[in-house]
Order: sequence, then C-alpha cells, then structure tokens
Amino acid sequence: MKQRILFLLAMLFSVYHILLAAPPSYTQLKDGVIVFTDPAYTGTSGAVKLEVISEKIIRVTAAPGKDITPVTSLITVYHKNPGINWELTPVGEDSLKLKTTALTATVSLKTGAVSFYDRNGEKIVAEKAAGNRLFKPVIFDGKQYHSIIQSFQTTPAEAWYGLGQHQDGIINYKGQQVTFFQNNTEVAIPFLVSSKGYGILWDNYSLSAAGDVRPAQPLSALQLFAKTGEEGWLTASYFNSNDKEPVMTRAESNINMEFLGEAKIRLPQEFNPVNGRVTWEGDIVSHISGLHNFRFTFGGTLKVWLDGKLTLEHWRKAWNPAPALLPCNLQAGKKLNIKIEWFPEGTESYIAFKWLPPLNETEKDVFSFSSEAGHQADYYFVYGDNIDDVIAGYRSLTGKAPIVPRWALGFWQSRERYKTQEEILSTAHEFRKRKIPIDNIVLDWSYWPEKEWGSQNFDAARFPSPETMMKTLHGQYNMQLMISVWPKFYEGIPAYNDFYKKGWLYKRNIADRQRDWIAQGYISTFYDAFNEDARKAFWQLINEKIYSKGIDAWWMDASEPDILSNVDPSKRKLQMTPTALGSAAAFLNAYPLQNAKGIYEGQRSTSPGKRVFLLTRSGFAGSQRYGAVIWSGDIGSTWHDMKVQISAGLNFSMSGLPYWTMDIGGFVVPAKFERPNAEGLEEWRELMTRWSQFGAFVPLFRSHGQTPFREIYNLAPEEHPAYKSFLYYDKLRYRLLPYIYSLAGASYHNDYTIMRSLAMDFAKDTAVLNIADQFLLGPSLLVNPVYEYKKRSRELYLPAAAGWYDLISGKWFKAGQRITADAPYEQMPVYVKAGSIIPFGPALQYSAEKPADTIILNIYTGADASFNLYEDEGLNYNYEKGAFSIIPIEYNNTTGTLTIGDRKGAFNGMLENRTFLINIISPDRPQSLNFNGKYHKKIYYKGKQVKLKR
Repeated sequence: MKQRILFLLAMLFSVYHILLAAPPSYTQLKDGVIVFTDPAYTGTSGAVKLEVISEKIIRVTAAPGKDITPVTSLITVYHKNPGINWELTPVGEDSLKLKTTALTATVSLKTGAVSFYDRNGEKIVAEKAAGNRLFKPVIFDGKQYHSIIQSFQTTPAEAWYGLGQHQDGIINYKGQQVTFFQNNTEVAIPFLVSSKGYGILWDNYSLSAAGDVRPAQPLSALQLFAKTGEEGWLTASYFNSNDKEPVMTRAESNINMEFLGEAKIRLPQEFNPVNGRVTWEGDIVSHISGLHNFRFTFGGTLKVWLDGKLTLEHWRKAWNPAPALLPCNLQAGKKLNIKIEWFPEGTESYIAFKWLPPLNETEKDVFSFSSEAGHQADYYFVYGDNIDDVIAGYRSLTGKAPIVPRWALGFWQSRERYKTQEEILSTAHEFRKRKIPIDNIVLDWSYWPEKEWGSQNFDAARFPSPETMMKTLHGQYNMQLMISVWPKFYEGIPAYNDFYKKGWLYKRNIADRQRDWIAQGYISTFYDAFNEDARKAFWQLINEKIYSKGIDAWWMDASEPDILSNVDPSKRKLQMTPTALGSAAAFLNAYPLQNAKGIYEGQRSTSPGKRVFLLTRSGFAGSQRYGAVIWSGDIGSTWHDMKVQISAGLNFSMSGLPYWTMDIGGFVVPAKFERPNAEGLEEWRELMTRWSQFGAFVPLFRSHGQTPFREIYNLAPEEHPAYKSFLYYDKLRYRLLPYIYSLAGASYHNDYTIMRSLAMDFAKDTAVLNIADQFLLGPSLLVNPVYEYKKRSRELYLPAAAGWYDLISGKWFKAGQRITADAPYEQMPVYVKAGSIIPFGPALQYSAEKPADTIILNIYTGADASFNLYEDEGLNYNYEKGAFSIIPIEYNNTTGTLTIGDRKGAFNGMLENRTFLINIISPDRPQSLNFNGKYHKKIYYKGKQVKLKR
C-alpha cells in the first residue's frame, strides 16, 4: 500500500512538473490575447496576437516564433479608446472567443487560425483552416526577414474591391491577382474592401501581391506547337518596316521583355524595333480545363488573335508599358491557335506574356496577401454596416482626409508643358477673355535651367520674375498655380552636394553612372524620404526657392520613386539601398507616403493657416492624411485608356483615399493625334469631349497631356460641338460646387467617399457588383461615361431604387433595369436618384468669384431625401477646430414637405442670409435642368428652420 501511494505521488509530481514546464496556450492582455500555437499542427511554435482596436476593428499579428515584436507602423496613426468593452472566453478545449459589442473573433489554439463573426453569430470571413499563414525565411541586405502569405476563406457571393489603382479594367478582383509595386499608372494600396461589409488592411511595405497570389506562369508552362506543327515552341517572325518576308524566323517558347533593357538584349540584331513588327504563331494547349488569365505587359501596339479572331488590340507609347488582360477558357488537351503581333515602336519597348491557371472550386473563394519581406504578419480586420462604414474604419486607423482648398474643386488647366512665364500668363489671359471658368493652372517640369534639376531654381531666361507671375495670376486673373516638384537631384549641383554630404541621397544610380533622357543625359538620383532630416531639408529647399514666391499647390511627380523608369523590382530595391529605416526590400512601397508627409508637414508648419494641396503620382495606405490627391499617371490617349480609368478611380476611392483625378485626354498620344489629319483631328476632338464630360464628375476636374495642346480653344473653334460641350460641363461643374464641396466636407467629418462604386450605395442589388463603367458622384448623380468613338448611345443599368431622373431632361425612369440611353455628341447620360436634393450655386468664372447667396434647390421626388449643405472658410484649417456650418435639408415624400433646418455651426465670413429657389421634380412633373430663373418656390433663409409644403 505504501509503495502504491509513493508511486502515485511520484506520478503526480511528474505531471506537475510537466505542466509547469509547458508554456500556457494563451495569455490574456489588457487589450486582447496572445495564443501560442501547437507545433503538432503548425510545424513550429508560433504566436498569434488579437488586439482590440475598437468595437469594429481587431488587429491580428502573427510571428513564426514565440515573440510578437512591437513595431512602429508607417501606415497607422490611431489612438485606441481605453473604454472599449470586450470579453475573452474559451470555446471547448481548442479555441478562444474574443467578443466586442459588434464583432466576435475566434482563434484556434492549435493552428492560430482566426475567424470573424457578426453580432448575430453569422460568419463574416475566416482565415483558411489549413495553410492560413505561411512564413519562409529570407535575407535582404544581410538581415533576416520572412516572406509571408496570409490567406482567407471567403464566401462565393461576395466581390472584392480596393487595393489601389490599376490599369486592368477590373472592378471586382475576385479570382484576380493584384501586384503591389509602385509604378507609373499603378498605385499600391494594401486595403481590401468586400461587398459583404468588411475590410482588411495589410500592414506591409514590401513587394506584395493580393487576391490569387500563385506565381504567374511563363508561356513555356503551356504545351506549345509551332506554326508548322512541331512541338515545344511558337514560331517567332521578325519583320522590318513593311517587308513581307521576315528578316529572321526562330523558335521561341517564352515572351519575357517586361523591364528596362530586356528587349535590347533579347531582340535579334537584324531586327529594327523602331518600325518593325514581331509575330508569334502556333498553337497552345493546357491540360487543365477552365478560365485561364493571360496577362500581357507591352509598349507599342499589341494584337492577339485566338482561333483566327482578333480578341485584343491595345496601344501604349513604347516608353511607358501598359497591362492587358485576356481571360481565356481552355479545354484540357485541346489546341488553341494563337497569333501575337507586336509593333515595338521604339528601341526601348516592352512585351511579356504570363498566365495563371484556372482556380479550383475551393481556391475561387480564397483571398490572400503575399509579401516578400516582413518580420511578422500584421493586418487589421475592419467591420462595418456597409462599405462607407468600413472605409471610416480604415481612416480611423490611417488618418482623416483633410478638405482640399475650395478652389481645387474648380477646373485645372495643364499641359506638358508651359515653357515660359509668358505662356502661363497668356493662357490665363485667354481663359478669362473667353469667359471659360477656371481656377487653376499648372507649371509642369523643366522650368529650371537644364543642367540644374533639383536646384528648384527658375530659369531666369524663361521665368524672369516668378513673384510677378504669381501676383498677376492671383490679382489679375484670380487663378492658383501648381508647380511640379520632383524628389530628384542632378549630380554636382549645390543642393545635391549638400544632401550627398549628409547621407540623404540614394547613391546607386550615381555609382552606376545612369543618365536620364534630357539632352545628352544627366546623372541623377533621389533623396531618401524615409530620413526625417532629409524630408525637412527638402521642404526647406522648396520653401525657400518656390513656396516663398507665392506658389499655391504641389505636384509631386515620379513619387514611386521613379529613379529610373520601368525597372524590375530588384533593380528598384538596389537603387533605394539603403534607406534610413532599413532594407529597401522591406520599405519599397512606402516611399510616396513619406515623400508626401514631408511636404504636408513642412507647409503646415510654415503656413498653418493655408491648406496644403498635393497632387502625387503615387500613394500608399495613409496618404490621405497628408492631403494627397493621386492621379492615374501617364496613361495613353485612347478610348480603351479612358474606359479603364473608371474602374481605376473607383477601386482607388474604395481603397480609402477620397481624392482622385486623371489626365483628361490621356497623357501619351498615338501618332494619329500628334499631327492629325482631318479624320484624326475629329476623333481627337471627340475623345477629348467624351473624356471632359467624364472628368467633370470626378473629384478633381483636370486636363493634362502632351501635344496637341489641351486648352479648349486650341482643341476646337467656338462653334464646334467639342468646344460647346466642354463649356457646358465646365459651367455645370461650377454650378455644382455647393454639392461637391459638401461631399468634400463629408469626406473629412464623416469619412465619406466622393467617387462611388454602385456597390457602395446599392449593395443589395447584386446586378451592380461587377459594373465597372458607371459610378456615382456623391449619393445622387449616376455618371455614365461614353468611351467609344462615334457612339451616340450607350447601355447602362439603373440600380434598384425608387426611380431615376435624367439630369438634363428631367424625365423619370424605372429603376432596376438596363436601358439604352441617348448620348448625343455634346451630352453624357447622367441620372439623378429619386429621393435626392441637389443644390446648384450661381454661375461662376472661378470658385471665389461670389458667394452662393442664391442656391437653386432641385428636389427629385419618389422617396424621402436629405442633404447636408456644408460650408467653411475654404482656404484654411479652421474647420478642424469647429469653424464650419451645416444646413440640414430634408424632404418628406409622403407629406410633400421640404424642411430647411436650423443652421448648425458658424465661421468667419459666413452668409447669414440667403435665398433658396426651389424646384420640385416628379415623374408627372419633369423639369429640364436650367438656370434661367425659373423655379417653383422661393425661400428666404436666415439660419432658422423653414418648412415648405408642396
């Protein structure tokens, strides 16, 4: 008996020591929990932390080892509310449940996989049960990192939006791959928004991909057959000029000239890429049935025939490659005849062919983030009642979007480029003489002496008195000027020497003796925007040389950073090594964020009372807090490029940044438009007309590009419909300023989004989830650009609502239907949602010409309506301190009662009294849009509630 007792005691003692030796499976923290996963399931002992940020936001951080390392994020700037209510409870032996008032997250104690549920216990989304997180050790610059893949299992019905700005024409990224690599026309924002009402912010700055992150396959991964039937390659034929016979024919199994310099190496010496063409012909076979995504990267002209049918034809200026997606259904083992024809149109051009195989049924609903370098996985799960709520969560993490100056919402005239002070002033004079409304003019690059890029000096021969120029623009023409400022320095100039001495420059481009494209070429580099002292010094430089002369706005060009255009990511990383914060591999995509930070903080410290305006070619998550407006880069002047700007702007806006714009007319121009004949001139005029109609309804209305000159009076004579159309939409834009500025106010105060995908406002109407060529400006205006030459109508969908009114005619249409809308040359179809209130201001030549003391208020009946008319001082940041006013306006459709409520708030210069001219528009009482003084009712408003019965 005694021996038995001793044995039991010994066993208990052993178990006690085992229990003491084993680490706990989780540790509760004041703001969440850390789970230590089971090596039997993960292969290693990892750590997963769930951190409660708010009732609707949970941060998930995971490391391959036992330690979660605190890091300083470049993306996020939030402050947690200490009073958040949450609780942690075990669920059986295998998982934990972390619950807030709005959201529940469960985490597996074995695998660390996290699932998210709404307040009713319905699953929202979950990390994959197996293979949810993958870490692989990698080394950059002698330092240990991990490549990371984080995967989520989503639901079949949802659509995926956001992820920045891309030129692929895709609105719903379900089943697609998105690359995060900052490039001219491509902007990486690692924020996913789902139609199901959640978002995922991926906090990583390295080269990354999202969506379907499987490695893209080369052409050779398909079974290939030559034009003559031999297996193993396609037949490549090289033709010079208009030769009927090729100068060379050879077997090729890959097409891979995607980056700078590769074409020069791989094209045969006998071939002249300036005026030649290449064809690849034969058959391809996949042994997997289903949808294959073919992706081309190209410069010049690209044509693709499948089974003899021309299925793709795009153009892009040779120096600035573009993507082209071609989805293709293949049957396993069946040959598909293919012909690819490429006109390089230059010695430095680009073409590459890659593809992704079909996804199986399980993979179709998997969304992943894959990043090249990081120490741990780090993401924020953001839940919301709708997409607006999700975007509000994003901005609570990454910062508010300051309101742009009111003048920024007027028209911007630009070209590449005004070469002299006289050209700037004569253009301003011509606009005012012709009474074409305008607020802003732009001075693009090369206003400095040729050899002094980065000096920020004006060339005295061409700009003899910048101060006088600015005073004339401000005083005589009531215009603002935006100026192009690059983070670029020519070797040997004083500013370069100063920055170089202090270690603030990237030096690899200098060591490589890489010359740019100006004259004989100059050696240059960029400053390190990750260095706080360098950012301050850069601001001091442009403040002293430029801002002090009265400049109003900054154009931060080449902010990717485009040290050398079209290089592959490995080259970009070499060019940026080292950064002040660490390996360029780890911080690659965050450069434009830090670049904008320096200018924004610099100007706000120098002129606290003047709003910063930054137009930048690239951005990142958080860029909105630095007043950054992003434009879509050096896009092509083609109908295709115009069309894809719609989806580019929509996904960018759903990435959480409310201000976006584009070059109206496109930047790089095909030969038929450079010196057009009569036919080419008319097509160019129509392209500019349709693009201007579209551009009048995006957050910033801005024309820019290479020749032909973009001023409307250089485009067409006054009697031409192109001129008349531009003038109409320009004037309409200014009439709409009370509406648009109220949207800008809501973007700051309520985290609103100005340019809106239909999925944002009509989430229950599944017909809108994949619509890529229509959008809303604010809550009421349905915009339908016309993007085909000589089209005088277009098909469009009217989303499920109480009905829609044609903006111009006032005619009512039933909702939830596809229609063919009239689209005469001078008019784009725009509809107003039934249950809308649209305020129109006075006719203006510039935004500050006169106050909106009389507002035409159009009430579009059919449903209850409301609108908050927002106003502030327009130029400063006093609105951050409460200096603004809101006039709430409501219409009760049942009683026919319009209520203009008590004004809330006040600011210096506020109109105490104003007149509202009321139009009540209904299906049986349509009214065309006119501003000639006709109205139904008049209200004199003095800041107190006024009611009007229909």
